[in-house]
Amino acid sequence: CSPQLIWWGPKRGIYPKFESVALEVCTSTMLEIIFSCLDLHSQGEVIACLERALVREAEQKDKAHQIKDECKKAIMRVAELSADDFHLDRYLYFSCRDDRERFCEHTQVGEGRVYKCLFNHKFEEAMSEKCRNALTTRQKLIAQDYKVSYSLAKACKADLRKYHCNPDTSMPRAREARLSFLLLCLESAVHRGRTVTGDCQGEMLDYRRMLMEDFSLSPEIVLVTRGDKGTVDNLCQTALQTLIQSADPGADYRIDRALNEACESVIQTACKHIRSGDPMILSCLMEHLYTEKMVQDCEHSLLELQYFISRDWKLDPILYRKCQNDASRLCYTPGWNESSELMPPGAVFSCLYRHAYRTEEQGRRLTRDCKVEVQRILHQRALDVKLDPELQKRCMTDLGKWCSEKTDTGQELECLQDHLEELVSNCRDVVGNLTELESEDIQIEALLIRACEAVIQSHCHDVADNQIDMGNLLECLVQNKHQREMNDKCAVGVTHFQLVQMKDFRFSYKFKMACKEDVLKLCPNIKKKADVVICLSTTVRNDTLQDVKDQRVSLKCRKQLRVEELEMSEDIRLEPELHDACKKDINKFCSSVAYGNAQIIECLKENKKQLSQVCHQKIFKLQETEMMDPELDYQLMRVCKQMIKRFCTESDAKNMLQCLKLNKNSELMDPKCKQMITKRQITQNTDYRLNPVLRKACKADIPKFCQSILGKASDANELEGQVISCLKLKYADQRLSGDCEDQIRVILQESALDYRLDPQLQVHCRNEITRLCAEEAAAQEQTGQVEECLKNNLLKIKQDECKTEVLNMLKESKADIFVDPVLHTACALDLKHHCAAINPGRGRQMSCLMEALQDKQVRLQPECKRRLQDRVDMWSYAAKVAPAEGFSDLAVQVMTSPSKNYILFMIALAVSLLFLVGLLCGRITKRVTRELKDR
Repeated sequence: CSPQLIWWGPKRGIYPKFESVALEVCTSTMLEIIFSCLDLHSQGEVIACLERALVREAEQKDKAHQIKDECKKAIMRVAELSADDFHLDRYLYFSCRDDRERFCEHTQVGEGRVYKCLFNHKFEEAMSEKCRNALTTRQKLIAQDYKVSYSLAKACKADLRKYHCNPDTSMPRAREARLSFLLLCLESAVHRGRTVTGDCQGEMLDYRRMLMEDFSLSPEIVLVTRGDKGTVDNLCQTALQTLIQSADPGADYRIDRALNEACESVIQTACKHIRSGDPMILSCLMEHLYTEKMVQDCEHSLLELQYFISRDWKLDPILYRKCQNDASRLCYTPGWNESSELMPPGAVFSCLYRHAYRTEEQGRRLTRDCKVEVQRILHQRALDVKLDPELQKRCMTDLGKWCSEKTDTGQELECLQDHLEELVSNCRDVVGNLTELESEDIQIEALLIRACEAVIQSHCHDVADNQIDMGNLLECLVQNKHQREMNDKCAVGVTHFQLVQMKDFRFSYKFKMACKEDVLKLCPNIKKKADVVICLSTTVRNDTLQDVKDQRVSLKCRKQLRVEELEMSEDIRLEPELHDACKKDINKFCSSVAYGNAQIIECLKENKKQLSQVCHQKIFKLQETEMMDPELDYQLMRVCKQMIKRFCTESDAKNMLQCLKLNKNSELMDPKCKQMITKRQITQNTDYRLNPVLRKACKADIPKFCQSILGKASDANELEGQVISCLKLKYADQRLSGDCEDQIRVILQESALDYRLDPQLQVHCRNEITRLCAEEAAAQEQTGQVEECLKNNLLKIKQDECKTEVLNMLKESKADIFVDPVLHTACALDLKHHCAAINPGRGRQMSCLMEALQDKQVRLQPECKRRLQDRVDMWSYAAKVAPAEGFSDLAVQVMTSPSKNYILFMIALAVSLLFLVGLLCGRITKRVTRELKDR
């Protein structure tokens, strides 16, 4: 059927006549359809009726009356012939006559200009319904055959021929004639960097916008909207995806009229630096999604469009332009306007981002420009789960099960990460891969980066500016989590990511890269990060204690392991085993304490005596580890950060607490740090196992002298300073080894200044201190006044255990004057003048002062003399109520007695007399004859 319509005076209203061939071809169809048409002989009604029937058949609305292919071709030819001048479409002309005058009065007739003008006003409220329906039918015909649009066919004729987009004339209504195919073919050329004339691109823009404005112009979409529930979703998704690809709004946001109108104010404020129509406008809008500049209508329209763009990487023109070669080389992708059943939606982009973070050793990496675009897309997709097709597809069930109430921005992914272990395998793999990717480049988490902008600018701008992150930015944020620039949103986001990392060591990019070989070799089949850290750190500790020359854990892994250990010490939730063991105790004793800054851990330490057995054991083990490695004591390192810089060097890292203790009484010491040091000293003195220096120095003395106490030791309870008290007594007896004696002397000196450092004294004398020495105990600075008070009130002490402790103090002070700070202060000048040549220790200086006290020619300072006389009286009383338990005690009492010289003289005289008597008298019990002697 090759009809040539003869129009006799169209403006005079004469009816159109078909040529005989056309009548013959279309008569049978006309007879079937014509009875369903109203006003059979009104101008153009027959043609309009046939056109509507053709449209209905394409949409499968009318299956009863099938139109023959020859007749279909004839109908499209009629529409094509009327494409130049809208007067030639009699039905549309009369339907839109008033609307033309209203909207297109000044539009010149010819070349389809009036059609286009009316199309642009199709959805105006003033547009009549009859005209709107006629225009819609015309647009649907254009969608089936682009030649029905005169302006499009004319403007793009050369480009269609140039890029082989011409229809196959041997086929009726060939696929290549459809508007969508034409647009896809020409858009493919544009995306490949080929030249398409400006007029043609202008026409393409108009018709892409037309397709976006009215879904009914796409027969596939109309068809699936009537399908049964359950079968609609996939078909509709495919139809809409095809429409979006045909219209290609990603290349020019103005094609989506709803988006253009909704986002006009946002574009003018946030994206005014970008040229109108530039593809970067969409990217700019995504960067401002969920910010103060974004308005709700724009947000909804933007997410609707991005939903489809995210499911076909080709719909992002910038990504496609920068990555098409990489996609072809690495992912074997089809052309822009081609599809592959073997390449499901989202597969190409998944392939691209898997290659985006490959190392040089792994090879097959993306080009730099492509990687930048992949990172941009990842940042945008992180804003909403629906923008990640693979995640939404595989996790739909889990989202409904675990995260139905998490509807705020970013909460869905956080929820999935929190329930990672409970997810089905497919969803768990996707969420795991995404989390692993985020650990390498935390900037993917756009919402987190926005929340942390202030702290990034102040402390992390160097690493944030690096195009390749490699986990450095997240590490910087963790290290600066408690800076004043850190807000609550940022802190919560960083902590959340730290908690997620604990589920799998691979989620910590730097740790994974540094230690993956060590983990495979030393900790196989261990997945959780906390368990991996414990495994590796235990290996390092054992190798160190055994002085292994070649450590099993590599140097780079040991360095990163230290970073991970320090980070975990900041929040008890980062140590799952400890947190689980102490959950009930946290609720009981620390419910009002906030997480972070190791505050919960510090609270549990302060309430250690009231903790449950299992929690107590964990806290004790933690303290033991922190005392061995003070850098893991987060509170100590935080509070004393500046003091450590001032007083300690890098070589003091393992003995940081010792360094701080030595400088505790410096005038430059910060009071808060001093208070923290005292806390740690009190903890150390509760159990020798918490003092690694003492433990090492006295490793031979402790089992030798304190074995009975060791037999009672357990992880469930501290020894409350019993071992240290045992060693103190042996120090007074001068029976300790040199190294152990030095350490006990330090402890004695410290506890003499602050009674709180003597656990046994605190345990047994708590009530007596409250009764007799409340004022001294309440003093902010402890300078030995409580101990002095107890000594002065020795006779008033009622509790025998307390009295024994005070007597022990007196005994210890005999061995070294430094152990008695009040006496030492009072006699400092006399020591300098009279005992300067005497070495301290073993009671030597104390004996020197006692001799000076007895020597009437030596004049001591009045305060020193008074204090010494008090000590003599106390020792005398102590000797009465606590007699020597053995020869060693007796020797000590003699050597430290004020009458030492007299006692020693009498002992020497007695021995001399005994020797003399024996020498002179011989043996008188048995006589031996001379004969026996001479024999």
